[in-house]
Amino acid sequence: MPPKTCTFLSLHAWVFGLTLFAFTSNAYSDWSDHAISWRYGETFRDPFIQNNISKNIYSYTYASGSSSGTNYLNVDWLLSDENDPIRKNSREGAEELYLLYRHTFDLGNLLDRQFQFGPVKGMGVTAGLDLNYKQDAGYNSRKQMLVLGPTLMMKVPGFLNISLLALWESNSPHASRGAFDPGYPDQRYHYDLHPMLNLAWGIPFASSPISFEGYANFITSKGEDETGHATAPETNIDMRLMYNLSDVIKSSTYKVKIGVEYQYWRNKFGNSDAKVGNMEGNVASTPMIRMEVHF
Repeated sequence: MPPKTCTFLSLHAWVFGLTLFAFTSNAYSDWSDHAISWRYGETFRDPFIQNNISKNIYSYTYASGSSSGTNYLNVDWLLSDENDPIRKNSREGAEELYLLYRHTFDLGNLLDRQFQFGPVKGMGVTAGLDLNYKQDAGYNSRKQMLVLGPTLMMKVPGFLNISLLALWESNSPHASRGAFDPGYPDQRYHYDLHPMLNLAWGIPFASSPISFEGYANFITSKGEDETGHATAPETNIDMRLMYNLSDVIKSSTYKVKIGVEYQYWRNKFGNSDAKVGNMEGNVASTPMIRMEVHF
């Protein structure tokens, strides 16, 4: 089957538009932070690929806040080794662009009310989207996802937000030339509406330069996939310990952080043990090294 019309141009328009928004929104923010980062791991896994995959991941991240709420934008450029080839029988690794954007409206400030109780210091509503474009030998993901739901802001040093989000997810995959096609539909496929419990945190260790950061996603089944197979609940936990080198570098312009990261992902993309069989790849346990430059 020839490749279908994809959303590559529209995806790049979204990337450009949201990145432009990140820079221009500084004027309306009480605080903002830009960062570029790199991370590397050698035990990434993808469904139906039996070998470990090494990946270099380059990222741009923007965060800002005002009395009305917070913005978060992250764009990852993921470069795989030859174990995840860009096309069948190629020695070149796959490439992926993944964009995530979230805006959390602070209900307390917007409604001029206090939403504090027990360990909760505030409440909000989070809305956002995920977009990706991947070139590989098998699936060639073209994910589009909208998210919306309530958020609890917890009383901790730094921040801990807990959100229950509704996910409207779709994809339009296609098999590369010469690769096995399991019967992907010709039109964009929409999964069932499904929920995700999301935790996001950044917690410093007292007055030390060390912080504990990360996120955890617990996602229910999203119904059947593009080929009629049942999807499984997903667990995706990504956490890192970062060391702030500001006192060593003594720069008032840049903040450099280095650290170690670990990701555990079970039933990746909703693929169960039963679906992948002996091809495996649906469970990943991936230690990484990481470096960030904030400005």
